[in-house]
Amino acid sequence: MPLSPNMRAALFMTVSLAGFTVNDAITKYMAETMNMGQVMFVRGVFATLFIAALAWHQGALANLRLALHPMVLVRVVGEVVATVTFLIALAQLPIAIVSAVLQALPLAVTMGAALIYGETVGWRRWMSIIVGFAGVAIIVRPGFEGFSVYSLVALVCVAFCTGRDLATRRIPERIPTLLISTATVLAVSICGAFLVQPMGGWTHPNTFDLFLLACAAGLLLVGYQFITISLRTGDISFVAPFRYTGLLFSILLGFLIFGDIPDFPMIAGSAVIVVSGLYMLYRERVVGRSKAASESVGPSMAPDGL
Repeated sequence: MPLSPNMRAALFMTVSLAGFTVNDAITKYMAETMNMGQVMFVRGVFATLFIAALAWHQGALANLRLALHPMVLVRVVGEVVATVTFLIALAQLPIAIVSAVLQALPLAVTMGAALIYGETVGWRRWMSIIVGFAGVAIIVRPGFEGFSVYSLVALVCVAFCTGRDLATRRIPERIPTLLISTATVLAVSICGAFLVQPMGGWTHPNTFDLFLLACAAGLLLVGYQFITISLRTGDISFVAPFRYTGLLFSILLGFLIFGDIPDFPMIAGSAVIVVSGLYMLYRERVVGRSKAASESVGPSMAPDGL
């Protein structure tokens, strides 16, 4: 029995999130043998080659000056800082906790769109935003036993991801997406190169290390291809909730690879964030405004150098 367009789109979304999460797991695993600056640089080199080749093939690099548009530059800076803070948090915290904190990104983008762009956000969605950030507080546990300063680093990542996504919404449509991606991943690679020495110096990678980082870069590209197909195949209001499967993949990989067992605050906080996010998506569908949370944020809800 053939799947409906929405079910196919949901499957593509799930595959996309699986790719993003496996990339995160590989990155965290590599942090055990090399510093995050080197991980950013090596993975970024592979990603730049993959994305630039695809962009060149599709003619997106015909006018490189378009990459100097102010909003593109703002997006690039936001992505670079978000990537650095994300990788620092990922190296020190269980992958599930980092993923859970990043689930608050749609809430933050909706709040930013209301405060900066003046978009109308009703009281129900404001309440869902407040409840969602309460869920983040449950996970972060400020002032309580189990608190880690790296949880705050993950929150800084959310802030810069929010700025990145708000800037993305102001980039003219005439600027090719692949050109933006190429400029972004190149900037992330260059930043990683500058951070190698301050973060501990160069570690000579073996062939297997290079293979893993090449796979991580390839998974980013695969993830973005599947997310594009997903959003073009199904209704956004139906597909968007499936991005939360990334949290389930993070919990599973965290347990299988790193032996991380989620505690009650992490599970409770994640549940609060997901429920508030789903309710906000529902309200956006009711009032006919799906762009704030459904279309404006990256599918993995995390920076990845793209």
